[in-house]
This record gives sequence, structure tokens and C-alpha cells, in this order.
Amino acid sequence: MHPATAKWYDRRDYVFIEFCVEDSKDVTVNFETAKFGFRTEISCLGGTDNVKHLNEIDLFGAIDQNESKHRRTDRSVLCCLRKAESGKAWPRLTKEKAKLNWLSVDFNNWKDWEDDSDEELSNFDRFSEMMNSMGGDDELPDLDGAEDGESADSDDEKMPDLE
Repeated sequence: MHPATAKWYDRRDYVFIEFCVEDSKDVTVNFETAKFGFRTEISCLGGTDNVKHLNEIDLFGAIDQNESKHRRTDRSVLCCLRKAESGKAWPRLTKEKAKLNWLSVDFNNWKDWEDDSDEELSNFDRFSEMMNSMGGDDELPDLDGAEDGESADSDDEKMPDLE
């Protein structure tokens, strides 16, 4: 048995792991407080051989095994691990800092949620608030009334014609 290729991403309350296995059958997912196990048997598309996968991960943090779930599709198995401590970021999926060649970060779904807050405003919103709170003339000169050849600035001189 060899490990299935997987991608993972972190959210405020959950960690998601997607095992990229097509046409899986006999999928077994074991959720433990600090360990996660994935086992499946996959039928190869080109023949009758069966390929078996086994992934075991010592997790970075604890999970709620009763609230964790998985869903099998034709293309993958998505596992949703409920964090025991909501709101705590996981810098990696594994307890150890070891690089697993079958595991990668799912950057398409990754979101830096730690900086997000309902109370905090984005930089653009803060900038807009700052601009609105600054004092000064609220009325700008009306340039719509200027006729052709006339300028709103009275000190502009007429330019000489080109030869």
C-alpha cells in the first residue's frame, strides 16, 4: 500500500484534506483526537488491478472526532476535520515539521483568515474613512459651465497658433 496524493487547507473552525483518488471504493476514514487515518481501495481505470492507499497523519492539533466528516465523490475523498480549538491557525497539517511528498497545500482554497475580523476594516475602508473625515472645502468649482475656449482659470493665457 502506498499513500494517496492529498491537498489540505486551513479555516477558522475546520481543516480540509482532499485525497485525490478516482473511482474509490471501500473507503475507510478514522478520526482520532490527534491522529487521522485514511484507507481506500481504488480500481484503476485502465484495468482490473486494484490499488490500495493508506495515509496516516499525526495532526498538528486536536480535532473533534465526532464532528469531523468525509464525503466521497468520483474524483476524490474530501475530509472535513473539526478543530478542537476554534480560531487557532494550523501552520501545517502534521505534528512534525517533516515534508511528506504526497501532501501539499491547496492554494486555490487557502485563505489567510487570521487577519479577517468583523470589527476590523480593510485598508481600503480605513483609507476611505480617513479621506471622508478630513476637513476642507466640500464644494469643488463647477467646470460644467465653462464654454469652449473659456477656462475656469482666469490666469491662463491663450497659446500662440502653430506655424
